[in-house]
Amino acid sequence: MNAVNGALNALFDALLTPLEWAGQATALIVFSGIFGVLALLVFKQISWQAGIKLAKDKIKGHVIAIRLYQDDLVVVAKSVGSVLVRNAQYLGLNFGPFLPLAIPFVFVSAQFVVRYAYAPLPLVAREAEVMSGRGVLLEIELASGRADQIRDLKVTLPPGLRAVSPLVRSKSDGRAYQEFVASDAGQHEIVLELGGVRETKLVVAGVEAPRAMQPRRVSSADWFAVSDPDRWPALWPAEPAFESDSPFRVVSIAYPYRDQGWLPEGEFGILLTFVLASMVFGFAALKPLGVQI
Repeated sequence: MNAVNGALNALFDALLTPLEWAGQATALIVFSGIFGVLALLVFKQISWQAGIKLAKDKIKGHVIAIRLYQDDLVVVAKSVGSVLVRNAQYLGLNFGPFLPLAIPFVFVSAQFVVRYAYAPLPLVAREAEVMSGRGVLLEIELASGRADQIRDLKVTLPPGLRAVSPLVRSKSDGRAYQEFVASDAGQHEIVLELGGVRETKLVVAGVEAPRAMQPRRVSSADWFAVSDPDRWPALWPAEPAFESDSPFRVVSIAYPYRDQGWLPEGEFGILLTFVLASMVFGFAALKPLGVQI
């Protein structure tokens, strides 16, 4: 997965850089629209276009029969049943081809989120602000079966970050927590050590946001965790995923959301903009491309 994410990072750097000259909002909307049109072209190739058109025509025909013979209960009942059957057929003909399109949707949306959703941590300069409860929470979760090793976990903060609470370990669920604040601008690496394994978590504070940044680093062992999609490495491509045999499963912090101006902010805002822009561009291209949907 790290190789795939690395290749996609390079690809999106090349594709989005020219568009970002006009602003991040423009890049997000335009690329989302292009994706919508491309997805429509793929849908046209992998779907049964004639079957979709036939199902739509049959539905229209039965609806007309209901209106024309509304006094004949037998005809109306048969037509309603036929509409339901044809509608199920229509939905099946559309839903099936859309499933493969969900894969590129996940990768593209992940790129948008790590590039546009988050802002660097604010700097805390006054000593009065450096107290427990006012910092950023670092949360560490160990891999399954390693909960009892949490007592041996060592966390080292770089000079630009300051702890405002001790490292609290929970042996019952293999988690550890610590609050910290950022005192210096830049990109910092928190070092995690356990059982001879050394890992890091990147923290960006007080500077212009880099091309991509993410609040959590996850394990490649959870590449398709159905119960918790938020752990999928495909959703967090800005930092390499931990190897599947790493003692660490998830390391996370909480970044503030980046101001997107007139667009909604945060992960949900980015995804909403992506979906709406791709749908608008896609629907506008339906007739010119001759796609049945």
